[in-house]
Amino acid sequence: MGRFVSPVLGLKFYFLSLLSLIFCFLSLTTVFAQNIPPVPDPPRLVNDFVGMLSTTEIQSLERKLVEFDDTTSNQIAVVVVKTVEPYDMNMYATKLGREWGIGHEGKNNGVVVLWATDDRKIYISPGYGLEGALPDAYAKRIVDRIIIPLFRESRFYEGLEKGTDAIMQYTTGEFEAEPDEVGEFPVWAFILMVIVIFIIMRAISKGGRGGGGGGMRRSSAWPYTTYTGWGQHSGNWSGGGWSGGGGGWSGGGGFGGFGGGSFGGGGAGGSY
Repeated sequence: MGRFVSPVLGLKFYFLSLLSLIFCFLSLTTVFAQNIPPVPDPPRLVNDFVGMLSTTEIQSLERKLVEFDDTTSNQIAVVVVKTVEPYDMNMYATKLGREWGIGHEGKNNGVVVLWATDDRKIYISPGYGLEGALPDAYAKRIVDRIIIPLFRESRFYEGLEKGTDAIMQYTTGEFEAEPDEVGEFPVWAFILMVIVIFIIMRAISKGGRGGGGGGMRRSSAWPYTTYTGWGQHSGNWSGGGWSGGGGGWSGGGGFGGFGGGSFGGGGAGGSY
């Protein structure tokens, strides 16, 4: 005969198991929630929770970012933490951007520049409205070519200064675009364009054979060679900073606070 188990004991076992699962879930949720710092009060665009930057450096970077917000409405928040554990950099930056509401509601034009000092990682995460102006490839380029080389030399402020300059130049004037209207030029569209141009040029060359072959020589002048790709951006931020700064910050009432922007999980980063 099988061993008899009291229904009451069985219910107690399942009840205790359920309570244990709920407790574990709540504990894990609490750990995750506590790891994201609360919205700063008063609000600031530069938030160094570790003490890596001097007061002068924080004030200088804050003034520049406030002026950029006043001029373009795009908000760039620099956040320095010790570690993003138990998150990864992308998840942490996205969650922080959403909880703080970086950017303006309806425009979603915020950017999080996240630096985890103990993890030795840096990450750039754009809001929905700036993913077209600052796609992952551009964010990765800024991190790898500008910020990380300076961080490896312990020139942390200079890395943040030049990195935010590059972000400013990419995002200037782009906040009007809606999330579904912005994006990188599709590869398939470019290939289709090349094929169409090839067919047109072949038709032109066949039509001009009576001219002694000159048409064929002209057909080698591909119109699409004017496409520059990265070239349209490559020189923007190499000239010494954001051009909108002019003669320096003109003052004003300071940063007015985050406006409720949202983030979709885009961005790129790296380790130094």
